[in-house]
Amino acid sequence: MNNSKDVDRREMLKGLSVTLLASTVLPACATSNQKNITKSAKDDFSFCLNTSTIMGQKVGLMKELEIAAEAGYDGIEIWIPTLDTYLKEGGSLRDLNKRIKDLGIRIENAIGFAQWIVNDPEKRKEALEQAKKEMNQLAQLGCKRLAAPPAGAQKDMKINLDDAAERFASLVDVGNQTGVNPQLEVWGFSENLSKLSEVLYVAAECGQPNTRILPDVYHLFKGGSDFDGLKLISGDTIEIFHMNDYPSTLSREEIGDKDRVYPGLGVGPIAQVLTDLKKAGGPTVLSLELFNRDYWAQDPLEVAKSGLISMKEAVAKV
Repeated sequence: MNNSKDVDRREMLKGLSVTLLASTVLPACATSNQKNITKSAKDDFSFCLNTSTIMGQKVGLMKELEIAAEAGYDGIEIWIPTLDTYLKEGGSLRDLNKRIKDLGIRIENAIGFAQWIVNDPEKRKEALEQAKKEMNQLAQLGCKRLAAPPAGAQKDMKINLDDAAERFASLVDVGNQTGVNPQLEVWGFSENLSKLSEVLYVAAECGQPNTRILPDVYHLFKGGSDFDGLKLISGDTIEIFHMNDYPSTLSREEIGDKDRVYPGLGVGPIAQVLTDLKKAGGPTVLSLELFNRDYWAQDPLEVAKSGLISMKEAVAKV
């Protein structure tokens, strides 16, 4: 961006940025605090299964839904590639929606990989079309959210945060048209949006008052974010939080997705995270997102049940 455009843009977004920061960074008002005093844990949190946790068993989308429901989860996070496979194999959104209702489970979010953030304008245009298609499908399933990680910009592509904010604003515009809101995701291993502070900057500068962010215990550690940064966030800015833990035996540089473990089995500050989310004023969907190969070798229903137990035990301590 040239300097004049940058100045004009900053003036235009100033009011909106201040409004967003007031809702995300400033402490909750007294009435919110009073409301939190009387809320139960059920009001603060609901429990969700990200299907990455049982992805290695390759059971298919329908079975993933059934497992999440049988294990006792309130909701599920599906993956767009798995949905695509289901549809390519002859499944229909109508049948899928009926099954979701029969099981009494919610699709809380979907994990997609549209490259909305990359520097190539043609790829960004294609990404917005891809996201629009995915959002329209999700809307038919009652899903109101789509994860928006910095896909395509993990390495060898440094992106200015102001540019990232403008690009995310375009994605949110698509979400406003479809009724499915992108969740700006922290990716700790990425060259871009690897820190909570970077994601908060993009959220504040994008000029979209309904911006939401999607943090993750593992990714906050991997990217070097200070977990105390969560204390700066209030209101509904975090609707979904990816739950997992990490062992003490691996450094930030060494650890990978496959090393995630059930919450409480590692050294992550789980109690602190849950306390800060509770104080933020939620409610928050806690979604178990693991890629552990040992878990993938086990019975998927037992893995789902164990993960739910671990999350509920963690919540019971705060």
